[in-house]
Parts: sequence; structure tokens; C-alpha cells
Amino acid sequence: MARMLRWVAVGLLAAATAQATPGDRWTTAWWTSQLALEGQNALPAADLTDATLRQIVRLQGPATRLRVRFSNRFGTAPLTIDGASIARAVDVASPRIDGATQRPLRFAGASTVTIPAGADYWSDPVEIGAPAGADLAISLYMAQPPAQQTGHPGARATSYVVHGNHAGDADLREAKTVDHWFQIAGIEAVAPKARAIVAFGDSITDGYGVKPNTNARWTDALQRRLRRVPGMEAVAVLNAGIGGNRLLNDGLGPNALARFDHDVIGQPGVSHLIVLEGVNDLGTLTRDAPVSAEAHAALVTRMIDAYRQILLRAHARGIKVIGATIMPYAGSAYYHPDAQNEADRQAVNRWIRTSGHFDAVIDFDAAMRDPADPGRLRKDYDSGDGLHPSVAGYAAMAQAVPLAVLR
Repeated sequence: MARMLRWVAVGLLAAATAQATPGDRWTTAWWTSQLALEGQNALPAADLTDATLRQIVRLQGPATRLRVRFSNRFGTAPLTIDGASIARAVDVASPRIDGATQRPLRFAGASTVTIPAGADYWSDPVEIGAPAGADLAISLYMAQPPAQQTGHPGARATSYVVHGNHAGDADLREAKTVDHWFQIAGIEAVAPKARAIVAFGDSITDGYGVKPNTNARWTDALQRRLRRVPGMEAVAVLNAGIGGNRLLNDGLGPNALARFDHDVIGQPGVSHLIVLEGVNDLGTLTRDAPVSAEAHAALVTRMIDAYRQILLRAHARGIKVIGATIMPYAGSAYYHPDAQNEADRQAVNRWIRTSGHFDAVIDFDAAMRDPADPGRLRKDYDSGDGLHPSVAGYAAMAQAVPLAVLR
């Protein structure tokens, strides 16, 4: 019960108004979905004791001033951050920063903050102009490690850890490296004409198979497309993907409905939502054993009901919702789907395409399937596991998005 309550907590967005200007219009310019880090996804507590953690993120929207959202969402005890800073990174795959751009991060003017268990906390705003696509280094120092680490294991970006307080250093020499994000959730920015699109999904949106520091997810490719379109240069594409995520049941992280308010509704400046969820619901139904025809039908009904809930919540906040069809996965050795699983996928996709509930549809199924075998991904778009796209496939997904639906 305690964990469930932490999942639905929107978080404590306190102290950020200390330097905010009345009338500022804030928009989330970078985001990563949070979960409890355990096992191989967590760092040993000793690594985060008296330690500086520097993490590189790519700004998805422009900023003239910004603030950082730190997270203790899955923490089981208060988390103290004893110092933090932000700067432009010299290189996406290096801990080096441009010292001239470094700004200390304060919390109601203080250099330290204690974040309650289950909460998020914004820093005070800082002036640090940066365009969309800029790489920023967020550095934080902790004297004591989190009781339970909160973060994102599918960062596809390298983070750096050294002992001692080095948050202000221009470089972190001999740092330990790990390709996860820890205790950071987002960056909110003020910029003219800025707005955001949330891509809400599973490992396909999270970028499974993308090499670290390459920013080759389909959401990255889409954001690069938008930067080249007049009038859409300031539109951020926020990646709210979690590997293994499902609409209905928990997996590595909380299910889609459990995290929706935090990961979508809680983001300022969101105009559109792209929903690509469901392949893991379909696949896990029969991964371990066959089920009855009634169980297949019940899953399809419950998935559609979950989409309806997402639509209702988003529309209540004025967010346009774009449904994305579920891509073929008949070649998956992990899920080994049969004809009934494929019929379930077709039924869900038919509802997405024809129900009229979504404001628009992106037909990833049509764009990614093999014309000679529509239940499978195209060979050149298949990473090799029959489920996740290759880098070429992710690029094709970005090209399949009709930009008119995002205007």
C-alpha cells in the first residue's frame, strides 16, 4: 500500500518560486519517467556515500531560464541533496562541462534540500540560455545515499560518480560510469512559444537497443524533425517510456494508468500526447501458458477501457491525444505469439484506428510491418528480436508521424 501511494503522489513542487518572475510560462523541456531502482539497476550504497553524481541530459526544448526537478518519488526515507549545479556539457559522452555556463542550483535560496519520501522538488530558477538539442550536465552531491534509489535505468546516457564534493568541478577524473539516471526527473524552462509533446510508452519508446549517448530513439529523431519545421522549433518531445511497461499491470515500473498523472498531467506546457502502449499486455497474457478465448477477449476489453481512461484524463486538461497502433511482434522469441495473440493485436488496433475517440492516429503498424508477412516487423526495421525496432526502424517511426497532427 505504501508503494502504491508513492506511485500516485504527484510530488512536492516547492521552493521554485523563490526567484520566479510573475507571469513566467513554464514548459517541461526534458523528462524521464521514474521507477524504484533495484538489483542491477541500482548503484551500491557505498558508491553514493559522500559522492558527486554528474548526469548528462539532452534538452528537448529551448530555455532562457530553467529549473531542475529532483525526485525521491520511490524513496522510503527523506533524501538530502547537499549541493547541486547545472552547466552546458562539453561533450555528450564526457563529464567535462563549460565552466563559464555553470550555475549553482538553490532551493529557496539554500544550497541544500531535504526531499520527503515520495516527493519531487524543484530547484530555484537559473539563467542559462540553451537551445533545443543542447546537452546539459546536472551535478549533485550527497553525503548520505538514498534509502531507496529513484531513477530511470533506460537512460541510454552515461552518468559519472566520484567520491567527495566535486559538483563545481569542470571535470570528474577517474569517475565510475553507469548508464542510468538517478534522482532527477525533469527540467522545466521558460522560452518563447515553447510547448511539449509527451510520448507515453514502453521499451520501444524508451529506446531499447539504442547505444548510450547516441540519442537515436524515435522520440529523438522526431524532435530533430520538429526543429527543422518553421513554427515548431520550440516544441519539446518528452520521452515517458519505461521498459516492460503495460497499460494494466506493473512490471519493472508502475503500470501506465498508475503513473499517468505524474508523467503526463503533471507536466506543464503539454499540448499533445502520443500513446504507444499495449504490446507487453498482449505478450504477457500467454507468454507462460495458453489461456481461454474468454481471457483473450477480456484483455482486449480491459486494454480499450484503459485507453478510454487515458483519453478522459488528458482531455480534461485540454491535451490532444494521438493513438499509436501496436506494431507487429510475431517474430518475438520472448513472447512467441500465436494466431489468437495476433487477433488480439488486430482488434486493439482496429479500435485505435476507427473508434473516433483519439484526436488523431499514428499508424506505426502500417509503417513498420513486413508487407510480405504483416504479423512481423520489416527485416530492416527489426533489431533482431522480432519485437524492438533497429535504429533504422526508430528513424522510420519518427518519419511516420504526420506533423500536421502535432500542430
